[in-house]
Amino acid sequence: MAAEAWLPLQAVLHWAAVLFYILATWFFAAGACFGSAKGQLRGERLAAFGLVPHLAALALRWWVVGHGPYMTRYEVLSSDALAAVALYLVISRLRGGLKPVGLLVLPLSFLLMAAGLLTDPSVSYLPPSLRGVWLVFHILFAKIAAGSLTIAFGAAALYLVKESRPGWSLSARLPSLEVMDANAHRFTSFGFIFWSIMIAAGAIWADQSWGRYWAWDPVETWSLITWLLFGVSLHARRFHGLRGRGAAWLTTACFAVSLFTLFAVPFVTGSLHTEYFK
Repeated sequence: MAAEAWLPLQAVLHWAAVLFYILATWFFAAGACFGSAKGQLRGERLAAFGLVPHLAALALRWWVVGHGPYMTRYEVLSSDALAAVALYLVISRLRGGLKPVGLLVLPLSFLLMAAGLLTDPSVSYLPPSLRGVWLVFHILFAKIAAGSLTIAFGAAALYLVKESRPGWSLSARLPSLEVMDANAHRFTSFGFIFWSIMIAAGAIWADQSWGRYWAWDPVETWSLITWLLFGVSLHARRFHGLRGRGAAWLTTACFAVSLFTLFAVPFVTGSLHTEYFK
């Protein structure tokens, strides 16, 4: 069977995952606004159920095209959403104070998936010259970094909500400002580490594929800019005591730059990353 014949089934599985994530968002919002612990628990379960068709869709595409979900926008947006949801569910189990972050992680994830589904879902094959284990590491670390930074952004955004609107019923049900500030910092640090490894693995892969470690390609340049900005935010906290509102706004700004780097630069510039990755 031709690869294109599997596209309708992939789309159905992806839309099923989007539906689960939308329902999960609804329960997260209801749980946060009305103080229902059951609502948040149901939201977590629905998000976990959504991972099943989501994983199935990406696994099916991987089997059909012979490479991971990192070439087309359809694949990249979907796999980034999967990484964010999966990482959130694991972390929320380990750290109960992060459950409200699902209010932001889930909507961002299903919007990414929906945006991907509205692009061209056609199959694209990876040239043999670009295959290699370092490409897998490069992509894997990018997904982990993106998921962690999404959680950091969620904690920072909820900090700003609680700090600026203390009288809201939602604010009263959020974790303390200290807890959200600390979690934003921890997940920024975690994401920064994996962003660093992503750049290093990408340089090794580039040398194997193109014969150079670094060429100031637009994606490389913006990845470095993003890394430097997150490094500045961590430095400001460690050595200059940046906390609270200032730290939250800086985390939010850095996250916005990371989104630009991951989702805008590869598709609006003449980058080597988009010569094969459409």
